[in-house]
Amino acid sequence: MKTASVNSHHLSGQPGAPRPLTFTLLRLLADGEFHSGEALARQLGISRASVSNVLRGMEDYGLTLYSVRGRGYCLGNPPQWLDAARIASHLGEQGRRFRIEILDSAPSSNTLLLQRARQDVANGGAPGGSVLAVEWQSGGRGRMGRAWHSGLGNALTFSLLWRFGCGLSGLSGLSLATGVALMRALRGLGVAGARLKWPNDVLGAHGPEGSTKLAGILTEVQGDMLGPSAVVIGIGLNLSLPQPVLRQIGQPVTSLAEVTSEMPERNHLLAILLRELHGVLGEFTAHGFAALRAEWESHHALQNQPVRLLLPDGSSVAGIARGVTEDGALKLETVHGMQFFNAGEISLRSGAEHVAA
Repeated sequence: MKTASVNSHHLSGQPGAPRPLTFTLLRLLADGEFHSGEALARQLGISRASVSNVLRGMEDYGLTLYSVRGRGYCLGNPPQWLDAARIASHLGEQGRRFRIEILDSAPSSNTLLLQRARQDVANGGAPGGSVLAVEWQSGGRGRMGRAWHSGLGNALTFSLLWRFGCGLSGLSGLSLATGVALMRALRGLGVAGARLKWPNDVLGAHGPEGSTKLAGILTEVQGDMLGPSAVVIGIGLNLSLPQPVLRQIGQPVTSLAEVTSEMPERNHLLAILLRELHGVLGEFTAHGFAALRAEWESHHALQNQPVRLLLPDGSSVAGIARGVTEDGALKLETVHGMQFFNAGEISLRSGAEHVAA
């Protein structure tokens, strides 16, 4: 079996993973009301000092916790906790296509789902349509060794396993197809300014550098050249960006709260994303990326713009981005003619100053 990492996202440095007791206490505070430390301690069979210790430093996770003498603790912005039953309810009949699991904490949803996918279904492997969403990822992975960071409840970080009968060569352009699914979901939510950046980013707005990142995609595949193959699609979507979380991020980013006037409920949003992924993956299975190429190009933030590709060996190539091929490779018009670049350790930067005359 071969394993390949195709695409990803961003970010750097974050607090340690919350303890299981932390999640228990936060769920007790999810109503946004004040709860005395004594009542919380009694309910959980622990000391008041333990309650205080566990709830210390919640701001590092993007939460606002009020502690008032005589009243107790109150979450100013309680998370909308993910719930598999509620997500399935939003999906309706389509919910039977997915097997949804929610974890409070895990190093990486992609890594865990890849492990479950290594065996075929007949031998106990996870079936296609398996969804693993994690409230807190301590080792979320991104492109070129970068990490994904978010707080508690202010992002969606999940992975979807999909099984294909084709081999690895038939999966070209899958990361870009996933971007089309995200764009369909965002347009359905009234987000008009979102754009795609080759090969794996969703931008909330097209700034001077085209880098106000809203979401990222990490697609990892397992299988043989002749098939079958299994793909784990990891998605990270910023819902809001509290200052403690924003300070951890090493690049310009945006969030859904900044680009839409009405934030959807978190479980409903995940259902919308899964519904669009289901539709796009069906199209991809039947026709490949070729059927989705024009739609992808219509959302490309840097279409027909001057760009500079940074290659793994440290060199760069300047040119005009002229779209993508039917297998998802970037078409770059350079002084030496049209050149084609596949996804991998390549960065895309906007900038006319990098284009040779």
